Amino acid sequence: MQALGRHLLLELFDCDAEAINSLDTVKASMVEAAKRAQATIVDVVFHEFNPFGISGVVVIAESHLAIHTWPEYRYAAVDVFSCGDVLQPQVAADYLVEQLGATRASVVELQRGIFLNHPRKLLHKPAGAPVASTPS
Repeated sequence: MQALGRHLLLELFDCDAEAINSLDTVKASMVEAAKRAQATIVDVVFHEFNPFGISGVVVIAESHLAIHTWPEYRYAAVDVFSCGDVLQPQVAADYLVEQLGATRASVVELQRGIFLNHPRKLLHKPAGAPVASTPS
C-alpha cells in the first residue's frame, strides 16, 4: 500500500491560555515547527479573532500546517499535512505540544491518497505529469 501523504490531527488540551491567545506566539510556534520538521515554507497567514482565538496556516511546499485555538477552553486543533519523504511531521507535532503548553494531547495519523497495488513508486510531484483539466 502506498500513500501520497501523512496527515497528523492533533488535539491539544489544557494548553497555556495566554500562549494560544497570542498571535505572535502561535505564529512563531507554527513557523518554527515547520522549520524543525524540515519543511519548505511558501506562505504564512494568521488571523486573530475578537475577543479571542487564533486561526492560521503555514503553507509549505510539502502541504500545510494549520491551527485553530480556543483559549477560553485551553484547546487547540492542529493539522500537520505532509507529502513526500523528507518532512518529519512528528517533530512538528512534538514541538507544538511543548510550545503551546499542552498537558494532554492526542495525535491521529491518516494516510492520504492511498493507492492499492500501484505498479510503481508514488512520487510527490512526478516530472512531466499531466495536469487534470476540468470540463468546459
